[in-house]
Amino acid sequence: MARASKRRGGRGRARNAVIVPVAAFALVVLAVLGGWGWWHLAHWRPDRMRYRVQGIEVDAASGVVDWPGVRTLGGSFVYLDATAGASGRDPAFLRNLDDARAAGLTVGAVHRYDPCQPADRQATNFVTFVPRDPAMLAPAIDMSQSGDDCPVHISDGAVESELMTFINQIEIHSGKPVVLKLSPAFERRYGIASRFDRKLWLTRRLFEPGYAGRPWALWTANPSAQTEVAEHALRWIAARPRTARP
Repeated sequence: MARASKRRGGRGRARNAVIVPVAAFALVVLAVLGGWGWWHLAHWRPDRMRYRVQGIEVDAASGVVDWPGVRTLGGSFVYLDATAGASGRDPAFLRNLDDARAAGLTVGAVHRYDPCQPADRQATNFVTFVPRDPAMLAPAIDMSQSGDDCPVHISDGAVESELMTFINQIEIHSGKPVVLKLSPAFERRYGIASRFDRKLWLTRRLFEPGYAGRPWALWTANPSAQTEVAEHALRWIAARPRTARP
């Protein structure tokens, strides 16, 4: 019995001696695959053969951008976050505007709309900060902030009415129809896409978005793209195929 017990113990130790290296190797493989998957997601950009017109969105958190490098990566346009609400402004906007243009990029401005603040005050912030220039892309209105957390309750009808006021004033200033940059949550809450006949800018990582119920004009395909042309992440954008420009 003692010899049998020793033999079983020896076989158990042998099996453990095999299992431990195999398990360690499997963990290494999983770590490598996980690292490769993260790198791929962080650096992924849409296929250039299908989406020929691509660009970026830059905000204050993006840091310094190598604008000629953006063109080298295949970007032909940039949207710069310019204003937010009634008083927010990106201090780097005007410098980035000049530098991006000097690199041959077409530039547009983004306003981050706040449903809690009056439309006319937000419009004043935008029109007094963003130049009136026919060479610029159509202005974009970023609608990602819900009105549910406003200090005073604002009805859906009031949000829609105020947004229309803001759109009218921005379009008078720019001379171009605005682009509506809708987050999935904002669209679910207010159904803006069916109420305003404007081009849509939607967001979904890797896959084309369809949550607005009609075709998009611009698609944020990678909302946190890591590139060698910026200190921090950029939003990488594709224009709808067969669209000459955004």
